[in-house]
Amino acid sequence: MQKITPNLWFNGNALEAVTYYLSVFNDGKILQTNYYPLNEQEGLPDFNKAYSGKILSIEFEILKMHFIAINANGPFLFNESVSFMIPCKNQTEIDYYWNALTANGGAESFCGWLKDKYGISWQICPENWNELSKKPNAFNKLTQMKKIIIDAF
Repeated sequence: MQKITPNLWFNGNALEAVTYYLSVFNDGKILQTNYYPLNEQEGLPDFNKAYSGKILSIEFEILKMHFIAINANGPFLFNESVSFMIPCKNQTEIDYYWNALTANGGAESFCGWLKDKYGISWQICPENWNELSKKPNAFNKLTQMKKIIIDAF
């Protein structure tokens, strides 16, 4: 069992985001959904009263990894200081994840990095990167790419 679970803070659109990830990762599934208490119940802070009875968090799994999507407002945004790496078997798999995660508002970065439409950073890499990185000029070639092209090494 996974001992560390990433909690991803979405600003009021956790269900939309989880639905999106389940469409990209065909092995994905929702494990559990939790809801904010109703207004009349004690303990709901004033800043979250607008969420009364709505989704608080969604536990989900993609690529056999457990995540929690938190549904709340706040100043928190994703940035490149945290990313998720997807080791891919071949170029077809790299192309699939690259295209799916940059579609509809995602953005290419460099060296196999991208941001999806929610701002989460991903590294889409060949699973044999250690082997490829030992080829002549591999690092220089990598720094010239956005999406990694395996045959370029």
